[in-house]
Amino acid sequence: MSEPRFRVAIVGAGPSGLFAAQHLTATGEVAVDIYDRLPTPYGLLRYGVAPDHTSIKSVANALARVFDSGMVRFLGLVHFGRDITRDELLSAYDAVIYAVGANEDMHMGIPGEGAVGSGSAREFVAWYSGHPDASPQSLAGVRGAATIGVGNVAVDVARILLKEPLALDETDMPEDVLAELWRGNVSDVWVVGRRGPQHASFTTTELRELCTLPEVQVVIDPAVLEGIDESTLDRRTRGNLAVLRDAARREVPDPRARLHFAFWRRPVGILGDPVTGLVIERTALDGDGRLVGTGDTEQIDVQLVLRAIGYRAVRLPGIPFDERHGVIPSAAGRVVDGDRPCPREYVVGWIKRGPIGVIGTNKSDARETVEALLSDLAAHGPLPERGDALQLMAARGFWPSTFSDWERIDAAEANRGASHGRQRMKLEAWHELLDLVQRERPGGPIPWG
Repeated sequence: MSEPRFRVAIVGAGPSGLFAAQHLTATGEVAVDIYDRLPTPYGLLRYGVAPDHTSIKSVANALARVFDSGMVRFLGLVHFGRDITRDELLSAYDAVIYAVGANEDMHMGIPGEGAVGSGSAREFVAWYSGHPDASPQSLAGVRGAATIGVGNVAVDVARILLKEPLALDETDMPEDVLAELWRGNVSDVWVVGRRGPQHASFTTTELRELCTLPEVQVVIDPAVLEGIDESTLDRRTRGNLAVLRDAARREVPDPRARLHFAFWRRPVGILGDPVTGLVIERTALDGDGRLVGTGDTEQIDVQLVLRAIGYRAVRLPGIPFDERHGVIPSAAGRVVDGDRPCPREYVVGWIKRGPIGVIGTNKSDARETVEALLSDLAAHGPLPERGDALQLMAARGFWPSTFSDWERIDAAEANRGASHGRQRMKLEAWHELLDLVQRERPGGPIPWG
């Protein structure tokens, strides 16, 4: 293989970063180093997609092929700003792409939000997905749970809470997570949305899957489905309304659990510490189309409240950041600082556009950024002299983990799964992951792929 003309660093090994690497390596002129603070690639594909959604998780198999190109290296366990800085990357690469996603929760700002039993859906998803940073979750004493929000994250959490644990045995969930779900006794789950069903951002396939869980009765006020002008609604929203109407009509004999949709409701207070209940207020639109509370409240009996109302990106050390919108400011993927462009710096994914879109959205998003990057490289050429980021880190006594380390983790998870009659089972503890990382590197370079 001839020496590539350009070298690009990508900070973040999730879908947006890997899609960017795909587009870059397709040119045959660009070699890519993908940095991540975890020793495992794939980001939300590994730690954000529900374990029972194997068809979506299989996207990782397609993205993994980028590491077979001979033009991409995975460099894990690297904390940007600590192990390598912005200036060091810019001295070692012709361009840098930031692809770190959005990993800070939005808050509701209501009394009791800090109580034990009140948390974020992101943390709950991280737990059942086996993220090494996740805090253990307890379902002890939880009979009722509420998810606040009407997007796919709320749907995923509700489904995992309501699904028979036996149906989850074939997933890659860690053993401790499955054991907790088996111990749980959740009989009622509320999905709370401050607007109507026509405003929800569910995708229809995921909503239908939730609404047709075996032995689960869906409870929804038929009135919220009436009087909706569907002539201006898109296909997805019309499909959602059809699913909800079918669910509202369906009677489930002797249900083992109930799924409650509480539209036109907003949380106004959490009771108890630990949580013993949630107070929700009926909402409506005023004459100017603004959402307002009506003062009509009710209390629902829950011991777990999980907010799924959105995420924000976290500022990266030394990188321009729009605090209001929670993104790196950019134009066509080029990082900007006020009116000033930041040469050779680019951004993709949620930290570029905010936490919107599905996994596939990242592909077109990455293409836009990469087209801008390649145009700039063609105009300006490679750096006259590049440093070596790996040597900089090695001088501090630090070597990143590699794709070979990930392959050992991958094999260990497959072996653990086989011992339990499953295809794989995640290693969720940091010490388990690090035990499989080769800590001392040979004198030669880290291999590609």
